[in-house]
Amino acid sequence: MHKISDECIACGACADSCPVGAISEGDPIYVISDECTDCGACVDTCPVSAIAEA
Repeated sequence: MHKISDECIACGACADSCPVGAISEGDPIYVISDECTDCGACVDTCPVSAIAEA
């Protein structure tokens, strides 16, 4: 499963790229739910490289 680090700037790019809707806005950063299929689409869309495999 992937995880979003504290480097997240809450831009929402990752949520828009997730094909299963597993990313949502948290407080203060976005979070990835258990519905994550580990496709990795979000990794390439993050402008600050805040997403990595956990």
